[in-house]
Amino acid sequence: MMDRRMFIGATGALLATLPMGHSAAAAIAPRKLARVIIDNDFAGDPDGLFQLAHHVLCRSVDIPLIIGSHLPTSFSSGHDASDGAARARELLKIMKLDTVHSPIAGSETAIRSRTSWSASAASAAIVREAMRADAGEPLIYAAGAGLTDLALAWLSEPRIGRRLKLIWIGGNEHAGLANPIPGPGEVEFNLSIDPIAAQVIFNESDIEIWQVPRDAYRQMLFSNTELDEFAASGALGAYLKARVDAMAEMLANIPGAPPVSASETYVLGDSPLVTLSALVSPVLPDPSSCKYRAIPTPRLLENGTYAARTNARPMRVYTDIDAGLTFRDMLAKFRTLNPGRVR
Repeated sequence: MMDRRMFIGATGALLATLPMGHSAAAAIAPRKLARVIIDNDFAGDPDGLFQLAHHVLCRSVDIPLIIGSHLPTSFSSGHDASDGAARARELLKIMKLDTVHSPIAGSETAIRSRTSWSASAASAAIVREAMRADAGEPLIYAAGAGLTDLALAWLSEPRIGRRLKLIWIGGNEHAGLANPIPGPGEVEFNLSIDPIAAQVIFNESDIEIWQVPRDAYRQMLFSNTELDEFAASGALGAYLKARVDAMAEMLANIPGAPPVSASETYVLGDSPLVTLSALVSPVLPDPSSCKYRAIPTPRLLENGTYAARTNARPMRVYTDIDAGLTFRDMLAKFRTLNPGRVR
């Protein structure tokens, strides 16, 4: 642990060297924490839209690429990656950030087989960003859905594996780290979007993984009452609430989709992407308010379970996410768009 006196002393020594009237803020201009590529199914569950709106307001990270990704076959329109990119652009226009970011569509389909795949425009953009020689900040791949485009990027250029870190909202619970979910033990939704892509990342690649599995992201409960208050705060709140309200109708029209029960909350399960990449400690940056277990990266099996293996690279499995910090920061940042309106 850094000695507090050493930190204060070093800061004082630096300030003593500044010319009179020169501010510390002007002298200390820290670089960004990271570059963050955002990949999410923005045409599906609107939790990804909340995450995107929050992420683009974080000044500590740069966001060079936003990708709209596809949904599972049972949910798919056949053009939901394009629809997702369009929805992300729609959101950014409301936030008056549409001239800053230009979301693109990822692959419209999952990887059909390990031997049958082709690069996408999005995977090519990922490779270009990962292989940049002029960027000093680390690269984070923040994925809130399937892993198709990241897997295609790695298959196209395996050297990117050591040049980025994946934060993934997805995957089944790990035995011994979480209680099973109520009901049948189904394959987790984001994993089901493209199981082969997830197996490529876990089983073949050398990409460092920070996983937020289903048991952890289900902790991100946002009060419906707070959502109603937010909806009355302005254009952004009204837009996001409308997307949440549309989910029940969307699920009702999909055979086999789970019904939406009466509840006082909504799960903003993609918000840990912001927590783990931007809401970190200022000294020795790390998401220190969250808890994880460091384990050897297991082999991911077809049914979504895990098998231990030897000599595997380490990964983090997050077990507890600081929802309080995440949602306080989210609403505070949203207030900057509508001062005095979002409580």
